[in-house]
Formats: sequence, C-alpha cells, structure tokens
Amino acid sequence: MQTPWGDIEVADAHVHFFSPAFFQSLAQQKGVEDVGPLLGWQVPESSEYLADRWVVEMNHAGVSQSVLVASIPGDVESVGAAVDRHPQRFRSIVMVNPLLPGVDVRVAAALDEGAIEGIFLFPAMHRFSMNDSHVHSLLSMISGYTGTVVYVHCGMLSVGFRTKLGLPSPFDIRYSNPIDIHGSALAHPQLSFVIPHFGAGYLREALMLADMCPNVYFDTSSSNRWIRCEPYPIDLAGVFRKALEVLGPKRILFGSDSSWFPRGWVKGVFEEQVKVLSEIGVDEETARGIFGGNLRGIFSQQSLAKQAALK
Repeated sequence: MQTPWGDIEVADAHVHFFSPAFFQSLAQQKGVEDVGPLLGWQVPESSEYLADRWVVEMNHAGVSQSVLVASIPGDVESVGAAVDRHPQRFRSIVMVNPLLPGVDVRVAAALDEGAIEGIFLFPAMHRFSMNDSHVHSLLSMISGYTGTVVYVHCGMLSVGFRTKLGLPSPFDIRYSNPIDIHGSALAHPQLSFVIPHFGAGYLREALMLADMCPNVYFDTSSSNRWIRCEPYPIDLAGVFRKALEVLGPKRILFGSDSSWFPRGWVKGVFEEQVKVLSEIGVDEETARGIFGGNLRGIFSQQSLAKQAALK
C-alpha cells in the first residue's frame, strides 16, 4: 500500500469476524429471527463466504494479512474455517470467557488443530479478574504453546451494536486495568500479550505494564475516542510518541478494528495513523514494522516454535 515511506505490506492485527454464529447469538438475545435489518448490516450466509469476502476486501484495500477475532465466546469453528480456506491471509484468535467450564480443554484442542493461534480476553465484559484462578489455569495451559498470542481488552468498553439493538451491556470497568496483567505477563514470558487501543483510557497504566514486561504489545486499532477522556491534553500523535518512547518501534501493531459489511475495512483508521506517524517523523523501518512487520514477526516466532516442537 502506498504511504510516505513507499509501498508497505500492511498486516492488520485487529479484525472482528462477525460470523453467522455471531448474528444468530444476537438474534436469540433480541428475540428476533434476523438482526441484520435492525443494524443495517449484511449477514453472511456462511463462514466460508465471509472469509472470501474479507479476502476480496483486503485485496481491494491492499492488506496482505489480518488477524481475525472470533467475536462470541468459543466460536472456533468460524475462524477455523476462514484459516482453512485462506491460510496465507488469515491468523485467528477466539474470544474466551475463562469462567465457563471446559474452556481450557476446548482452547487446547483448537490450538492443537491449528484453528486458532491465540485468545482474546474481555475481563470487563465477562466480569472476571486477570488474577482469578481460572485465568491462571488457562494461561498456564496455553503457555505450553510457545508464541501463543493473548489479547486482553482494557479500559473503556462500549459495544455500539448492543446499544443499537437495545441489549444490555453489564460490563464492569473495575476489571479493566492493564496493571492486572502484570503477574500473568511475568509468569508467562513465552506468551505475547497484546493490549488493544493503547489501553483505551488507561494509557499510563498500559505504558507502565509494557515498560516492565517486554512481552507486552500495543495494538493501535479503532478511532481511539478514549483520548477525549484523558485528564491531560494529548492527541493521537502524542499517544504514538509515548508508545514509541516506552515500547520502542518493535512492539506496536497496527489494527483497524474493522468488523461488519457493507462498511468493510476501515481505511480511514489506516489513513489517519499514516498521517500522524508521518507528521511525527518516524522513519521507514519503524513505519514498516508498525504497519505489518511487527505482527508478522510475532507469528513467525510462533511458527518457529511449532517447528521446533515437532522435531
């Protein structure tokens, strides 16, 4: 994709895979047959169809690879089907509620089968602490899969489609502090922990965590509207400056937070971040890392670990 630093191979660290199962879950909660018309979204006929559509969208946008997030707990089959269909274009992670029984067994099976390469935890959404014994058990299990990625949503959490449907969102922000990840990141240095949206309002705490734990990464996804809640004057350029100062150029991952059709890939997020990074003067190597190289590096380490384990 053309940028001020030349043609860059873009990899997106944060794309929600809104599968048929996702829409069925929403419809059941709403008590209707189809939520598509209520949201103004197109409901995919199958996970394979949705995977193909994302590939077309990525080709049009110039995105080489995306991390797909299975966006209801345990929806391994959907992202697994996408990876099976386009293994060179997709990596996959699944939303997990560690409080549900048998989660560790299902995650282990999905990792063994190659259906996923990581998990996504939403402590505020599912109302658990990162210090809960269920979380420790799950992370201890997946730590045996070297290089596995663990996304942990921190900070402000607003799910617009639930609001639009009139569905409750009983989230508990007490469980949203990135500092709560510190013990887990220290205990499992072979895991890569990704904090989306720069901590979504807990920038200081996320920076403290990342400074202490070299296996913590930031993803830059979404419009980052949380910045308006910061108690001191800062803009996206300032956020990037602080992240680069603390984490360095290798632990920042571009993400769009794209999710539904017909909107498709959110090019505006990419364009804004290109503009900001260009204005603050990052060099070509740093830009190439943020917009794809760093993400490919994480999964390259994972692939090498899997190959070593097979020997």
